[in-house]
Amino acid sequence: MALPWDVDRITQPNFGSEIRRISAFSGRLNRMRPIRVLIAKPGLDGHDRGAKVVAAALRDSGMEVIYTGLHQTPEMIASAAVQEDVDVVGLSILSGAHMTLFPRVRDLLRKAGRDDILITGGGIIPKEDIEALREQGIGQLFGPGTPTSALVDYIKEWFAEREQQEA
Repeated sequence: MALPWDVDRITQPNFGSEIRRISAFSGRLNRMRPIRVLIAKPGLDGHDRGAKVVAAALRDSGMEVIYTGLHQTPEMIASAAVQEDVDVVGLSILSGAHMTLFPRVRDLLRKAGRDDILITGGGIIPKEDIEALREQGIGQLFGPGTPTSALVDYIKEWFAEREQQEA
């Protein structure tokens, strides 16, 4: 990629326009970065096959994926999300604790000043609970058998909308 500035022009007395061009270029580079997704398995659920399939699909679509492994607490998940500077947290919950775990992770991220992170996920979640979680600010939730392309498309669309709002 060609750099949008000329070093000789920067040393000239009037280099304000060059600084603005460099700043604009930096902004474009930031938007070109991959979407960063943290995939986590909170609680005592020991089945992570689905989470690994999702992580692989997201990675194969060009996203940068961090998989935290099994038996993560909400505090561990929120801390990792902040430390890794992720855009999205995906929780895989099969234990039935979704009405506690999703809101807890959301609250911890808000407390850390990262309410800009999309919280999404999936598992065995009844339709009425999905609706209740959506009303609490949780993103789209996916059930068993959902094509991984639906997850990829959802995250990419959400990210594109967020980037447009920030521009």
